[in-house]
Amino acid sequence: MAKSPTSKKKTDMMQALRHFVRSRGAAYLNDPNVTSIGIGRKNGDGDISVIFTVREKVEPSALEGLGSTALPESIEADGVSVPTDVVQRDYRPAYTIVEQGPESVLKSRMDPLVPGASVSHANGTAGTLGAIVFDQGTGAPCILSNWHVLHGASGQIGDVIVQPGPHDDNNVAGNACGELLRSHLGVAGDCALARITDRGFDRAVHGLGAVLSQMADVDLDDTLVKTGRTTGTTYGKVRRTDVIVQIDFGDQIGPQNIGCFEIGPDQDFPAENGEISMAGDSGSIWIIAKKDKATDIFAGLHFAGEGDNSPDEHALACYPRSIQSKLGFTLTPPNKTPEEDVSQETDGPAGYDPDFLGVPAPMPELSLAFKRDAVNFGKAQTIPYTHFSVCQSAKRRLARFVAWNTDGSNKVQLGRHDFKLDERIGTEFQLDDALYANNRLDRGHIARRADLAWGTVEEAKQANEDSFFFTNIAPQHERYNQSGRGGIWGRLEDLILEEADMQGIRISVLGGPVFADDDPSYRDALIPRSFWKLVAYRGSDDALHAACFVLSQSDLLTDIESIDFDPFQLFQVSVAELADKTGLGFDAYRDADITSHPEHLSKTRAEVLADVDISSAVREIRHEREIAF
Repeated sequence: MAKSPTSKKKTDMMQALRHFVRSRGAAYLNDPNVTSIGIGRKNGDGDISVIFTVREKVEPSALEGLGSTALPESIEADGVSVPTDVVQRDYRPAYTIVEQGPESVLKSRMDPLVPGASVSHANGTAGTLGAIVFDQGTGAPCILSNWHVLHGASGQIGDVIVQPGPHDDNNVAGNACGELLRSHLGVAGDCALARITDRGFDRAVHGLGAVLSQMADVDLDDTLVKTGRTTGTTYGKVRRTDVIVQIDFGDQIGPQNIGCFEIGPDQDFPAENGEISMAGDSGSIWIIAKKDKATDIFAGLHFAGEGDNSPDEHALACYPRSIQSKLGFTLTPPNKTPEEDVSQETDGPAGYDPDFLGVPAPMPELSLAFKRDAVNFGKAQTIPYTHFSVCQSAKRRLARFVAWNTDGSNKVQLGRHDFKLDERIGTEFQLDDALYANNRLDRGHIARRADLAWGTVEEAKQANEDSFFFTNIAPQHERYNQSGRGGIWGRLEDLILEEADMQGIRISVLGGPVFADDDPSYRDALIPRSFWKLVAYRGSDDALHAACFVLSQSDLLTDIESIDFDPFQLFQVSVAELADKTGLGFDAYRDADITSHPEHLSKTRAEVLADVDISSAVREIRHEREIAF
């Protein structure tokens, strides 16, 4: 049925408000008094508004004393002036201290495991087992809960998970129930998966009988219900959507911006003592409720509640689809069992997969001269590793290019390794630690280890370890590496995974240094002053899309010990320009070039870049919003 004009106008306004919050909301959190921004109803039951929350609501004359500034009284959305509202409210994750509550079966050891029960990292306190879900890659049954429940600041992938949490039963050795598989803490959510071991499980949520099979995109005033370790079964109503909140996760982690929605009490089903959540409920699942009954619809993952300065009761929950894209899980069991999905053993890593996206994304073509310069691996001119391949230049002793695959839904967070030479090829073809001693050069990963560490835990561990071979390392001034980690260059792949209009959460990336004859010489090596990257993905139109970039400097001094590099500049370039700069063949990507196909832009990017000519062969990028993909 076609929407009425009123309904369509409201939908368009909500879309415009969501775009405003997502594109500009985080900037407001730089104000030390602002705790969140989201979409709700003015005064709780009025018109749709942009709702700011602040730690202290004071008169305008007192703002300067808080280091704060006045918030706008309205914002423009799709040509309409939308009012704002300011509410005193702050938030905290419930993980540092777990309050003692009434005795409950949920705090005891349960076999089979049941959603709603106490669970934690072995070195933690206690949170809630939210749901039993299934690893998208292997089909293994997993516990879904929060990062701060299953991982925490000191945790590592593979760590022991216990049920109940140590605060409820300190018999850690006897209560092991799984191992940490994947986790994420960031705008997408506060979430983690642990693979179940040595314990049975029941998927029905304790006290509700609900077995999750669907996901919701919640709307204002939706009725929800959850079962948590501390408060048991409580009801709530969606009070704000599309929220970005800043929460301090402690000294080691610090403040983090989390995307979420806000829940207030449901007056039709009041909670005991008015508390819809308390410390220890973190990780529980909010479910869509019809009247007083839970459905099978997953609405949100609870991760925080009100802080000490908040005058009213509220809770925060992550969006299901956002955490699913980061953790890679399904709500229902796959058709195949983990035993049926065991990969065939091979003699070594398969390397880069050109068919990873479902459409061909080949490695660059090599000229005859480049083929002669390439370090051979058997009959090939590329060296295979787990999830990536390297074309190594014998003359430069560096990668001419690296090609890698990234599955954004199956990433695993892992620690660092020592750098090492690849013994499968001659050491005379590799630069080693002698180049990096006692100077300002960093060992810079070409393929980011975070992009390579995905799949099963063992697969991710091998890829992470492989990323530390010197064949995947290039000499980069320390300021380059700082730029790469904190600036746009380090954000490129993440941005495209988060915002591109694509099929699946997968990308393939080609990248490497730009070799030039006038690169400065240092310790018998030439130091590249520019690096390039081509990011390919499969669009929702099933076609291959590609975006190309170069990070470069105009000048470079040759004294590495005392060098002071000129500012780095980031450029988006056409496929043809990239081929010209690198000498590599990218013919397979010419029709995929985003600079010549603006119709392939995601909706968000098309709006932001409406007045920008993206067809330039070279265009400088000063802010991430200027990137076309």
